[in-house]
Amino acid sequence: MEQDQSASAIVFFDGVCHLCQGAVKFIIRRDPRGRFRFASLQSSSARKLLADRAPDTGDTMLLLEKGRIYSRSAAALRIAKGLRFPWPLLYIFIVVPPVVRNAVYRWIAANRYKWFGKAEACMVPTPDIKRRFLEDEN
Repeated sequence: MEQDQSASAIVFFDGVCHLCQGAVKFIIRRDPRGRFRFASLQSSSARKLLADRAPDTGDTMLLLEKGRIYSRSAAALRIAKGLRFPWPLLYIFIVVPPVVRNAVYRWIAANRYKWFGKAEACMVPTPDIKRRFLEDEN
């Protein structure tokens, strides 16, 4: 079943970060409807879709949803909201001021390579989930 790209939300992630790759796998397992699609921040697809829209992409996961870009904790909470139960319950944390949520997010992001490691190359999806990844343009 081919998903209309305009109806889906796109998660942009650091393709060499083990934590980020794990987050993508986590989302895929909890998103049976295939609402979320994916692109590594290092890909040409990401560069094209994010051009002039998201200048600070080095330490954050981004979510492009209905033409709007969300970053850091807002992206993570909106992604949780789109997963199957019980994960949408985490969206209650949206009431926490962004300065507090993003401080925690930045602390984790600053330590992600030290705690979880870094791959030599971007994640290569398995054939069964490859359709959920945006194709890299040459």
